[in-house]
Amino acid sequence: MNLETFREYCLTKKGVTEELPFGPDTLVFKVMGKVFALTGLDTERFKISLKNTPEKNEEIRAEYASVTGAYHMNKRHWNTVAVDGCVKDNILKEWISESYDIVVKNLPKKTQEELNNM
Repeated sequence: MNLETFREYCLTKKGVTEELPFGPDTLVFKVMGKVFALTGLDTERFKISLKNTPEKNEEIRAEYASVTGAYHMNKRHWNTVAVDGCVKDNILKEWISESYDIVVKNLPKKTQEELNNM
């Protein structure tokens, strides 16, 4: 997976916007205004940060050396994945979808209904 593939996949999700709220070097994907994925644009190595449950994050970090707690994020809930080929694209897409789903699940009911009606 590369930056463009990551970007395109995130944008296939319903209600997603891409923004640069932290400056020109961090690309952020939000669903209904809530962050579910981000990546640095000024780094040598392509890395993405994704949300998951604390239990799943521990499991993932134990299995993949290229996955660590996300820098500047709550490390219980966020992982950073160095996209170096160790994690297959289908697994990365699964994690992106899980991150999106977790954020959607935690949206207020009214916002979830609005998303469903898009």
